[in-house]
Amino acid sequence: MDNKSQTLKYKIAVSGAAETEFMPPDALPRAEMIGRAIARHGLVTVTGATTGAPYWAAKGAKAEGGLVIGISPASTKREHEKTYGLPTEYHDLIIYTGFGYSGRNLLFTRAADAVITVAGRIGTLNEFTDAFEDKKPQGVLLHAGGTTNLAEEILKEAHRGMGKVVFDSDPESLVKKVLAMIEKEEQEREIE
Repeated sequence: MDNKSQTLKYKIAVSGAAETEFMPPDALPRAEMIGRAIARHGLVTVTGATTGAPYWAAKGAKAEGGLVIGISPASTKREHEKTYGLPTEYHDLIIYTGFGYSGRNLLFTRAADAVITVAGRIGTLNEFTDAFEDKKPQGVLLHAGGTTNLAEEILKEAHRGMGKVVFDSDPESLVKKVLAMIEKEEQEREIE
C-alpha cells in the first residue's frame, strides 16, 4: 500500500469523570454508546486511561471492534495500576507519560483531533479548557452530570465566544456533529 492510499484515522478523545457517584444513572451507558459510535464511524477512541466515563467509552469502542489508545498520568504500567489504581482493560495501547494528571490532560487533548466530554469534575474541566484554548472541535454530552452541566454557562460567562463546541444529549448525534466539524476543518486545510 502506498502512502497516498493510506488514510489516517481521526482520533476522538473522550473526557469525563473517573468518579461516578454523582452521575445520573444513564451517564455511563451513554458514555459506552459514545465509544460504540466512535468505533462504528471508523475513528480511534482516546482516553485518559482511567475509570468512570472514559473507561465505559473504551469498553463501548472495543465492543464494536474499535481501536482505543490511553494516555496515562503514570510513568510505567506498574505505577499506572498500583499507585494510580487505573485499569488497562479495553485499551490497545497505553502511553505512560509520567506527567501526573495535569500534564497528562494536555497531552491527552492534544493527541486527538477532537474531544467529547461526558460528565466531569475539575480534571475534566481542565481538559475542556485545554481543548478550548487549542481551538479543538468539542462535543459535550448534555445531562451527563458534573461540570459538563455547566459547560455552556461557563462559555457564556467567560466572554470568549462559544469556540468550536457543540452540545447534544444523544451520543450518536453528538459523535456525528463532532466528526462533521473535524471533516470541515480538514477540507478547509486542503483548500489553503
